[in-house]
Amino acid sequence: QVQLVESGGGLVQAGDSLRLSCTASGGTFRRYSMGWFLQAPGKEREFVAAINWSGSTTNYKDSVKGRFTISRDNAKNMVYLQMNSLKPEDTAVYYCAASRGYVSASSYQSAYDTWGQGTQVTVSS
Repeated sequence: QVQLVESGGGLVQAGDSLRLSCTASGGTFRRYSMGWFLQAPGKEREFVAAINWSGSTTNYKDSVKGRFTISRDNAKNMVYLQMNSLKPEDTAVYYCAASRGYVSASSYQSAYDTWGQGTQVTVSS
């Protein structure tokens, strides 16, 4: 069972960029499809982006297409979320998740087996 730790969150201004990182340990990382989800205050957790085991397939929430990029480095057991042109509405706790399911780069939370503890991203206007 893989364990996940997110990092890279912080307080930025609108228009700035951040790169979130997720470090995986304790499992065979390349066997997992990976995803990023967010939870804004008072709201349900929702999908942001996902990537299949090889990085050949990615999937994004419509509102982040063109601004966010998910990538992975299987040699380093890392997955990243590059976030550009940040907006105040991107403010949330961001979670990394791992899936050994058959649907790669899934947007469904139920497809993911393991979750990190989250990292806070705050975008001021």
